[in-house]
Amino acid sequence: MKEYDRMQKILDIQDDSVFLWGARQVGKSTLVKKLFPDAKVYDLLKSDEYSRLLRKPQLLREELISYDETKIVIIDEIQKIPSLLDEVHWLIVNRGIRFILCGSSARKLKRVGTNLLGGRALPVMLFPFVSAEISDFNLFRAINNGMIPRHYMVQNPQKRLEAYIGVYLKEEIQDEAVVRQLSSFNRFLDVAAQCDGEMINYTNIAQDCGVSATTIKEYFNILEQTLIGYMIPAFTLSKKRRAITTKKFYYFDVGVVNYLLNRSNLQPGSIDFGHAFEHFMIQEIVAYLSYYEKREKLSYWRTANGYEVDAIIGDARVAIEFKSSEEVQSKHTKGLKAFEEDFPDARKIIVSLDCNKRILNGIEVIPALEFLQMLWNGDII
Repeated sequence: MKEYDRMQKILDIQDDSVFLWGARQVGKSTLVKKLFPDAKVYDLLKSDEYSRLLRKPQLLREELISYDETKIVIIDEIQKIPSLLDEVHWLIVNRGIRFILCGSSARKLKRVGTNLLGGRALPVMLFPFVSAEISDFNLFRAINNGMIPRHYMVQNPQKRLEAYIGVYLKEEIQDEAVVRQLSSFNRFLDVAAQCDGEMINYTNIAQDCGVSATTIKEYFNILEQTLIGYMIPAFTLSKKRRAITTKKFYYFDVGVVNYLLNRSNLQPGSIDFGHAFEHFMIQEIVAYLSYYEKREKLSYWRTANGYEVDAIIGDARVAIEFKSSEEVQSKHTKGLKAFEEDFPDARKIIVSLDCNKRILNGIEVIPALEFLQMLWNGDII
């Protein structure tokens, strides 16, 4: 199998223990074993390992009390046995051992009252593949398949996506017993996909799912805490125009949205391709900001009279629109030109399928692949 050089290097482990969070199958186990081949590994997906440590968590301390403190210990799927964190805590404090604690959700740990080591382990994230990790990156495959490694690498990911969604429902929702009505949550997953990249209206979604708006808010919290989705806040610093304050929701991977919406073979020129194109670009920016520990937040801008910009970086330092058009027209610049009236110093960019980079109405039009290269080279943010 082809190897990929991931952007996440877990450099914090040089001085501290870390929690490595990421959705299922983004490659956490593969990454840590590649980066730290000499580390001692406890894999809680192995039934025998899980059973003995669940029965007697202190075995971890007994086995590591004489361990070489210059070496690293990896515990995979740490959320399966929250009580192990007490032993980890003791070993960090008393033996100076550095741990990499991998998991797909801090929700279960928090739900049982675990203190997440009181700040003694730093949180780092692993996302699905990003374009900079793939030497022969194919934009159209990414938009159709998504960037979960097992899905991106195959021609037709549908069966793998079907299994992935099923595993998520079973292991992340049923096993944690956080949803009483799994059928309504299953319906919610589909409705949330229809809202992907859109402003969230809890009341309307509640009516579609047959539950209360309060329940819908909790469902979205579950998606965020299990790393299946995230919210993008609204940019509200506008002075001349009243800005909408509602958040937008995105699933963590565009391939998951494609499967839930039963859309495939997306081609430029279609509305569905346009939605997926925007989602994928947001996905890349979210990962970039995390991997390079940028302190500038990502938001979007929309006014009460309908002007919108897809991505705002920081306090209006960069404003970006995503258009899956093969030739951007003046009409596509309206949102950015309106934003410019409030923030004339903002760098304004339209990312598109244009063949060549150009300037239109004072706005940079950048082809998608060139934009991605610039992003990961640090030339955008």
